[in-house]
Amino acid sequence: MTIAAHPTTTRPAATPATAMKKIVILGATSGIALEVQRQLARQGRELLLVARSPQRLAELQADLLVRGAHNVSTYSADLASIQQHAAVFEFARRTFRDFDTVLLAYGSMHDQEDSETSIDVLLQELQVNFVSATAILTLFAADLERRGTGCLAAITSVAGDRARRSNYVYGSTKGALSLFLQGLRSRLHPAGVRVITIKPGPVQTPMTDHLPNSARFADPEQVARDIVRALERRSPDVLYTPRIWRYIMTAVRQIPETIFKRLSI
Repeated sequence: MTIAAHPTTTRPAATPATAMKKIVILGATSGIALEVQRQLARQGRELLLVARSPQRLAELQADLLVRGAHNVSTYSADLASIQQHAAVFEFARRTFRDFDTVLLAYGSMHDQEDSETSIDVLLQELQVNFVSATAILTLFAADLERRGTGCLAAITSVAGDRARRSNYVYGSTKGALSLFLQGLRSRLHPAGVRVITIKPGPVQTPMTDHLPNSARFADPEQVARDIVRALERRSPDVLYTPRIWRYIMTAVRQIPETIFKRLSI
């Protein structure tokens, strides 16, 4: 895929007097990211949006400027392709200098049966959700570590807390990403760089529309509010959203394996 940079559009606005001023969004057109960006725009933040589609990025850029964003830059790239990561990072470093926050918001969730019957689908799930995610986070982590400031955050899932027969491939990729973030958090702590693991429960997004009972899933606006608050505060280390999922998953993790493997979930 050809990488193309889109020009930056700026509008006058007051810069918020907080630690979070310039945010890089990796996977800007994902369902949760869209709502996060709208809330950040209303706060007058500066944003660099990275996603595959130049057309969708241009539409999103215009929308966020109308909503109040101080500055919106866009860059089109396929983040699942590690070969494109260096160019993404270089663009951010060169044109979005002194960015202080990075949010990784992209992912893939194939049908579990497809992942069981197709090695290609299985490998794609691993590539998108874990391999590519850890690769690009490592690039940005090194820069923030060198500067001794900033915050890295990544959206994983409560599905990564315990593998279930209905989605263990997706869950294992998110669980692996959560473990990676845990280690990265320990590494970057002495440098003063915060690392936040974001674990949403099921959320109403295009990625989950095909699932049973998706109408009962969490409102993305509520989840986005929790994420934006965590980015502003640079805490907690692990965010469950909605909050009830922290207690649900605590209980789920306590179920003995002898019982859990018999549950049809």
